[in-house]
This record gives sequence, structure tokens and C-alpha cells, in this order.
Amino acid sequence: MAAPGPSPTPAAADPAARPVTALRGVGPQLARRLERIGVRTVADLLLHRPLRYEDRTRLVPLGALRAGARALAEGEVELAEVRPRPRRQLLVRVSDRTGALTLRFFHFSEAQRRLFRRGARVRLWGEVRPGPAGLEMVHPEVRVLRGAEPPEAALTPVYPATEGLHQAVLRRLAGEALALLGRGAFPELLPERLLQGLGLPPLHEALRLVHRPPAGADAEALAAGTHPAVRRLALEELLAHALSLRRLRRTVRAAGAPALADGALAGRLLETLPFAPTGAQRRVIAEVAADLARPRPMLRLVQGDVGSGKTVVAAAALCRAVGSGWQGALMAPTELLAEQHARSLAGWLEPLGVRVVLLTGGRRRGRAAALRAVASGEADVVVGTHALFQEEVAFARLGLVVIDEQHRFGVHQRLALREKGAGGRLRPHQLVMTATPIPRTLAQVAYADLDSSVLDELPPGRQPVTTVAVPESRREEVVERVRAVCRAGRQAYWVCTLVEPSEALAAEAAEETAARLREALPDVAVGLVHGRMRPAEKAGVMRAFARGELGMLVATTVIEVGVDVPNATVMVIENAERLGLAQLHQLRGRVGRGREAASCVLLYRPPLSETARARLQVLRETTDGFEIARRDLELRGPGELLGTRQTGLLDLRVADLARDRDLVAVVARLADRLLAEAPEAAAALVARWVGERARYAEV
Repeated sequence: MAAPGPSPTPAAADPAARPVTALRGVGPQLARRLERIGVRTVADLLLHRPLRYEDRTRLVPLGALRAGARALAEGEVELAEVRPRPRRQLLVRVSDRTGALTLRFFHFSEAQRRLFRRGARVRLWGEVRPGPAGLEMVHPEVRVLRGAEPPEAALTPVYPATEGLHQAVLRRLAGEALALLGRGAFPELLPERLLQGLGLPPLHEALRLVHRPPAGADAEALAAGTHPAVRRLALEELLAHALSLRRLRRTVRAAGAPALADGALAGRLLETLPFAPTGAQRRVIAEVAADLARPRPMLRLVQGDVGSGKTVVAAAALCRAVGSGWQGALMAPTELLAEQHARSLAGWLEPLGVRVVLLTGGRRRGRAAALRAVASGEADVVVGTHALFQEEVAFARLGLVVIDEQHRFGVHQRLALREKGAGGRLRPHQLVMTATPIPRTLAQVAYADLDSSVLDELPPGRQPVTTVAVPESRREEVVERVRAVCRAGRQAYWVCTLVEPSEALAAEAAEETAARLREALPDVAVGLVHGRMRPAEKAGVMRAFARGELGMLVATTVIEVGVDVPNATVMVIENAERLGLAQLHQLRGRVGRGREAASCVLLYRPPLSETARARLQVLRETTDGFEIARRDLELRGPGELLGTRQTGLLDLRVADLARDRDLVAVVARLADRLLAEAPEAAAALVARWVGERARYAEV
């Protein structure tokens, strides 16, 4: 084994761990403003990366200025006057030996006006624009020179800010934080041997380059995040998140779990299903069964494209838990999906003697009885929403937790259900499912605590869905298409993105759309479903649609997952340009579930942005969920794909999983080596980048 790495400086001794109030001039009010941008400590300041850079290292003669450029220039004031019309403004004429420039101020004070006395020498920074009397700068930054002053030695950073937080303050504070680097702040935690061959600078050099790039540095690469200095920080951040999740995995695996080895009930389920499971389903069911039979907690992610049959995998796992004498829980992100799962599971499992109970926040009737059944063990399988991890829910012997649509839940929420286990050192097994396929590069970091299975085969009989993009101006044609489909005995979805009209978002609201479609299609029964309806009312409409009593269902995106009506062959999505690729793909997956050919119509409101155009093109080109997820990552980054606002762990400050995907494989190797060779450095790295969020790894 290689020699251990350097011992990290304890967090308490690291000057970077101090609160920002330890810096000169940071009082309570400024501290509150800094907290709005996520800056609480000196370390946060060092990791607050500039958005872009301004080149104030080079003075441009006034005669060499060009419209459209931002430039640093100097000149002598020739004239300053206030013109009252057509709008009160201060005009200043400055010149040097090469040319002249007009400065224009619409907002100014008397003190500012007095700065521009005739003959004063001023230094200017701003954007050069064409004006009525030649080139000009509007509201430039101005400094009166007292003598010869050289330009800046480094590029000037422009930081993400908030109201009341000025760039000058952020630059000063960043400078103070950088000064602490030479006094023990932010020690190098990665052993040098681990960084060999990566072509990345040492940590302190990277931080100084990011905040104070020298004249001639590649400002575009620094802003884009492709510069080696930024990649050095991104590598460390990705490594910290990977280590945090691996620590979570180790913590969970260190506990015991009930060995759920009895597969008789699961075998009976597969024999009695009204369809034959696919080869992929049988393979994944076997992988899950092997995990469940071991006396350590299973941590497995099952990825499956829309319609690949993840619920069957979950049902087989739940049967294995019940058959072994334990309870199973399935958590879904919405009440609609929880109700759908409860109906499917009850239909398959209750004939086998398994009692299925539904427990959601919106269901008051029968709630007390359901809670008693869960606590006493009379309920074998409990299906619900986030209501399952509320304190009042007590399980008698929870052996398996299944979480559907993991990206809708936070890591801490998933761990809260783990605490509902049988107590002592026994923890329930965890099966995490997602219908949003995750590119491997993303999963390696985002789900480093989970093993992975992939359902890569659709059930036989699934029809390909033809996708077309249609401008709003052709709405009447789409309505006629829906009329023809409904007359032929089939059904259609019409999805809107809002419940009530909103001029600001320029989207058709579901209620308004339903009323217009009922008027346009008087011979078609039109139902309406949205998230603000009472659960019973919503379920009633869904049941009527599933039974064929409604020809069309107008809905918001609450029907994104879990709804299965094989007779529905048309999906119309309003304002498709406003939705992400993953969401569009999920909605499209609601059709094509029967024997008839199906189509998806993406109604959009022109003009389309470049990103929206690319997104709709991807939907037309492919129905492969993994390819769509890869393209979604390229177009928008991981935020929407993972719901990173909720994950608690994957809140990246410097790294970008799409941009830095080549670093992910490197991170996987480094994480293994660091844990083996320098575990203290690994712990310090997690504390530096993940901080308080690392507590989720200890739950």
C-alpha cells in the first residue's frame, strides 16, 4: 500500500472555516446579504466562482475604441454639462491625443457632476456604444486620477451577487480570503501522487487563478469552466460528493438487515400475472432477490424507461419481504401515482393473501384504521407518499422500502424511511426506482451509494409513438385529429402546464382549455384532472377515463408518471417548449400502451429559443429514454434530471456534470484510493465541500 497522504488541518484550525463576520467590515447586515448567495464562511468566499472577467489590465487609447467592446480608457475632461431635455442627463466630453469620447449619465448626483471639472484626468471602464456625436459610454465606472496609476495587474472578476451586494465589496472580501491561503487556510488535502498525470494545478494556485487571473489568462476558459484551474476545483468537489455517498453506503451496509430469502410467494406472483414478464424483468428480479437474501441492507437503483415494467419488479420484491415475515413499503411522489400503485399491487397481491394499505396525506377517511394496521403488522404492504415517513407512522417489522421516482425525493427523505425499520441494528432493504433514465456519468456521482440494475426491454405489444411538433396556429387541426380518434373509439390526453390562466407565463390553463375543448367537441366526454383537486375527485375522474367513460382527459403534468390506459392513443402537450426533455418523454409514455399506433403532438408557441428547438428535435428523433437523458444532460445540466434542489447532497458549486463528465471516471478511481490510503483526508474533503449536508451520510 502506498504511504498515507498528508494529515488534513482540523476544520477548527483552518482559517477558511471561520464565519465571514471574521473578515474586516462584515457586520450583520452584510453577512445576511452574503448568506443569500450561499456565502457563510471564508471557505464559501473562496469557492464563490466569478461569472466572468473584465480585462482592465490594458489601457485602450480613445482613438482605438470600437463599438460593442468593453474597455479601460483614460482622458482629460474638456466639458461637462447638464442637459434638461429631452431627458435630464449629464454629458461629459473627454479626450486624449488620439481621439475623444462622450460619457452619458441619466442618474447622477451633484457630487458626481463636480468630479468632472475641466482638465481633470479620469479613468473609465464601460461598454463603448455609437452615439449621436460619435462613440460614447453610458454610466461607465469612473475614477479621478491623482497621478500616474498603472492598470490592474490581474483580470477583474465579476461575481454572482444579490441586491445590495456590490462587486467592489465581493472583490475586496475575496482578496482578504486569498490572503489567508498563505496562513494555513484551505490546506491541500489530495496527496500529490493522486493528481499526477491529470495536468491540473495545485489547489492554492487554482484558487488564485480563479479569483485573480493574471493579464493574458484565458478569461473565456475560466468563465466557461474549462480552464485547468476550474477543473482542479471541480475535481475536488465531485470527489467530495462521491466520498460522501460512499460513506453513506458504508454506514448503511455496516448495519444488519433481515435476510428475505423466501421466494415462494414471489414465484406464485409471477405465475399468476396476466402477462409474461420480460427477460429484463426476470433478470432484475433475480438481482434484487440475491440482494434481499443477504443479511445486509440492499441498496439498489432500478432504472427503466417509460413502460418497462418497474412495478412488477417492485411487486416481486415486496412478495419476498412478506413471504419472509416482514412488511414492505412503497413510496411514490404524488397521491395520484400512489393510488395507481396501490390499485395495481392490490390486484396482483390480494388474491395471494397479501393485505395492501394506502396511506397518503390527503386521505383522511380510514387513516386511523390504516395506521393501526401498519403498526400492528396486519398490513403487509403499505403504499403512500411522503406521508409514510411522518412520525405518527410506525411499522411493526419493516423489512423493505421501495421508492419510486427517486429524483422527486431528497436523500434525507429516503434515509428517514430507513429509520422506520425494526430497530436495533437491523435496517430495511432499499429498492429505488426511476423512470427517468440517468446517464452513467451522472449516476456514478449522484447515486454512488447504490448498485444499479437496468430494465432495457419493453413488454411485447408496445407500439412506437410518432411525435410531431406543431405551432399554436394549427390548433384547430389538432382538435380535429382528436375528434377523429375519439369517434373511432379511442381516447386522448391533452396536457397543460398550469391550472389557472397566467399572462406572465403565457400558457394555456387546464381549466380554460377543458372548457374550450368541451365547446369545440360537444360529442366527446371531456374530463379534467389537476393537482389542486381533492384526491377522491381526482381518482374518480381517472377511474372514469380508465373505464372508457371519458374520451379525452385534460390534465396538468400530474399524469406525468404512473397512469396506464392502453386505449389512449393521442397525447397533446400544450406549450411543449416550456417543459424539459425528461418530462416530455414521461408524458409521451402515457400513450402507446396498447395494440394501436399512437402519436404525440407537441404544441408550441413560436418563436422557439435555440434550446427549445433542439429539445423538440430530440423528441422527434428518438424514443430511447437513455439517449434522451443524455441529450437532456447536455442541453440543461443535471438539475432537472435529478431534482438537485431536493437531493441534499448533489448541490454543485463549481463542477458541472455535463461539462466535467470526463472527470467522473477519474473521481471514481480517486475515491477508492483516497478511502484506502488517506481516510482522514477523505473526511476533511467531505467536510469542506458538503459540510452540514454530510450529516445525511450519518443518519
